[in-house]
Amino acid sequence: MIIGVPTEIKVREYRVGMIPAGVRMLTARGHHVLVQAGAGLGSGISDEEYQRAGAEILRTREEVWKRAEMIVKVKEPLPDEYPLMREGQIVYTYLHLAAAQELGHEMLKRKVEGVAYETIETDDGKLPLLQPMSSVAGRMSVQVGAACLEKAHGGKGILLGGVPGVRRGRVAILGGGVVGASAARIAVGFGASVTVLDINPSVLAYLDDIYQGQIHTLYSDPHTIEETVRAADLVVGAVLVAGARAPRLVTEQMVATMEPGSVIVDVAVDQGGCVETCHPTTHDNPTYLVHGVIHYAVANMPGAVARTSTYALCNATIGYARQLADHGLVRAAQADRMLTRGINTFRGHCPHKAVAEALQVEHVPFERLL
Repeated sequence: MIIGVPTEIKVREYRVGMIPAGVRMLTARGHHVLVQAGAGLGSGISDEEYQRAGAEILRTREEVWKRAEMIVKVKEPLPDEYPLMREGQIVYTYLHLAAAQELGHEMLKRKVEGVAYETIETDDGKLPLLQPMSSVAGRMSVQVGAACLEKAHGGKGILLGGVPGVRRGRVAILGGGVVGASAARIAVGFGASVTVLDINPSVLAYLDDIYQGQIHTLYSDPHTIEETVRAADLVVGAVLVAGARAPRLVTEQMVATMEPGSVIVDVAVDQGGCVETCHPTTHDNPTYLVHGVIHYAVANMPGAVARTSTYALCNATIGYARQLADHGLVRAAQADRMLTRGINTFRGHCPHKAVAEALQVEHVPFERLL
């Protein structure tokens, strides 16, 4: 198979879809890998490293998209890339179609075979290709939140860890999954007073057990969310429903009750956000104010720590890239139902139920499309 790795074009997105180790793995199996010149520079990977691993370097993205049977990316295709997609081409990346509905309809119209990292799911509900970036974003959420709380950045001037005789900063984390657990880990390390809310009692029991009283765990319901958000200095949105739009847990009325200079970091913004007042921002202009509360809603947070993120992501994604290259989408999916769950668009239809509902199109199971 011919596999293409174009340069990411999202604002300040420095990650790249494949590292040289992945190129070497695929070329050793007889596949041909095309890498756009400079694609890896943001992650500290030179064109020469890709060439030594067996890749062919192409000058433009148009050449990469035109020749490749499968495109391997990090972020969803943007409007400039829509005309480059073609029928039958596999696009293997984070798609987040519940939030990027224009892209979803474009892929359906063009009959692109879209395989989304974020919906490849194990039988027990884990999301192995989302996990590494969720871990990075969760850790970063507390870092950026702590910075936003500084008075120089418009915050209320709270040090999360406090000092003897002065209260610690209060961090509320909505969701105890990978993002939430990662955020809690860093917030506890900062010395903050941490509260995690979730609807899964087993998640709360697990976090309560491993932190041995260092954090507060609460069952998530509208009343508890309202009370916890009102008292928080930093709120981290860490809610995920695979393939679907994130539920809106924090209303504008709740935001209005927070103290001016408080901070919200909505990690769920790439799935539509779990805070009503949040909309996607960029690394160039990451924050804005609503009711005096600082909102940080960068949809590609891990792009800021590109080298760490690229290697963590590619370690997770290369196995499925190999399966897709070796067997093609149909045979690979028939052999692995986890991969089948990753198929968001196929032959002009939507095989993923949650994505189909978000796009308001008919859900057609993959097996019926063969």
